[in-house]
This record gives sequence, C-alpha cells and structure tokens, in this order.
Amino acid sequence: MAFTVDRSRSIISALILGRKITSLDVAWLRREVFADGQVSREQADELFAVERANLATADEWTEFFVEMITDHIVWQARPTGVVSGPQAEWLLKRADECASANALAALVNVLTEAHRVPQWLIAAVKARVKSGWRGVEAKLARAKTGLKPVA
Repeated sequence: MAFTVDRSRSIISALILGRKITSLDVAWLRREVFADGQVSREQADELFAVERANLATADEWTEFFVEMITDHIVWQARPTGVVSGPQAEWLLKRADECASANALAALVNVLTEAHRVPQWLIAAVKARVKSGWRGVEAKLARAKTGLKPVA
C-alpha cells in the first residue's frame, strides 16, 4: 500500500525547528516545493507559519515569501488580478498573526500588483504601516542609509 508524504509540510516544519532560514533553504524551497510555480492555500498558510515563527532569515526569504504570497492571492486565484473579499480577509488575518516587516511587504505587494482589491483592504494596510510591526522600523532605517538588511 503506497502513500504520499506531504513534503512541503515536512520541509516547513524542519525550517521552523532549525530556527534559521538560509539562502540555500530558500533555493531548496523554490526547487523542491514550489517548482511547479503553484502555491496552494495550505502552502501559503505554511509560509505564514514560518514567518510567524520569527526565525533568523536570509535576505532571500523576504523576496521569496512576498513573491509566493502575491502569486497565491493575485495571480493564481480567478479572476486573475482581482482580490476578493474572502481572500483579503484571509491575507489580512495571516499578516496580523505575524505582525512583521515581511508580512507587511506581502500586503503592500499584493496591493501593488492586483488590478482590483476591496477598498477596506487599502485602509487596513495603511493602518498596519503605521502600527509599528516587528522589524519595520529597522528595515526602513537600513533602506534609508543604503545598508543591506540584516536577517
């Protein structure tokens, strides 16, 4: 009797237990878990779980995380480019659970790339920009001085 193992869940669990995400880990995720370019709701939830764990992360994690969440919400749902009310609610709930600079970056990127979003989502993201989430001030300060972000 054969059965399949959900490799993405195993990989995500290993990342969280390891307390660190390296550039090699990000490359591995791209190659092994997201090679087909698809991001399921379950996988998106797992990515948010990694972000919520507040791990030491390589610079590549931010770009990867934002890209995968944006793909899931904006480009893989139908109609493409339109964020529905339920999608926006899910995204905002997951981002609020993290309250991190990377979660905020995902929210902003979704707003940037989507053709249409609920008006309330725009106001909600603006409120979160002002709320002082973990790591936002440090990333902004490093961006202003031109220094490379530190994980």
